[in-house]
Amino acid sequence: MLRRVLAPLARMVYRPVIEGRDRVPRTGPVILAANHLSFADSIVIPLVAPRPVAFLAKAEYFTGTSVIGRLSRAFFTAIDAIPVERGSVRAAQDSLDAARDVLRDGRVFGIYPEGTRSRDGRIYRGRTGVAWLALTSGAPVVPVALIGTDRIQPVGARLPRVRRITVRFGEPLCFDALSGVPAARARREATDQIMAAIAELSGQEPADAYNDLPAAA
Repeated sequence: MLRRVLAPLARMVYRPVIEGRDRVPRTGPVILAANHLSFADSIVIPLVAPRPVAFLAKAEYFTGTSVIGRLSRAFFTAIDAIPVERGSVRAAQDSLDAARDVLRDGRVFGIYPEGTRSRDGRIYRGRTGVAWLALTSGAPVVPVALIGTDRIQPVGARLPRVRRITVRFGEPLCFDALSGVPAARARREATDQIMAAIAELSGQEPADAYNDLPAAA
């Protein structure tokens, strides 16, 4: 119901340019790997993708008791978000396990290999969790480029703005050729291929570094 109401409304207001939507396989497990520019990304992708997309979301979005907290919980539950605790190696593995469960059910999982939002518009080096998911589940990876979502809700902005955006879906990537490669190298090579495909779609300048938050954050 949320998709039926919000998707047409969002398209009418924001008039997004959507390219390559038919490249997302219509059945079976799929990983959507996207660049990350804005909090709005996890709302934009489910609203324009041809299938429901599950994303990980901070557990805090599901635990509020105020009116805003209850609305947050209802919204993130409705868009199929998965609550996860953050801040430890165990939490990171739990997140990947939850994602693999989504894929085992034949559903679509969305992930940002950069880990956190780019604050300077460049695309950062991918972390290998996306490759671990692809290699252990056998699911194809569809690279996704988000362009202009940082103008909808810049870092620090509380309310979204009306700006036109572009969402590009690339050709699915499979990594059968890496089956005989040592695990760590296979994950790195697959991740680099995914990030190169995203960068080609988005036109972003590569940062050639990991996107780590400042210590104060």
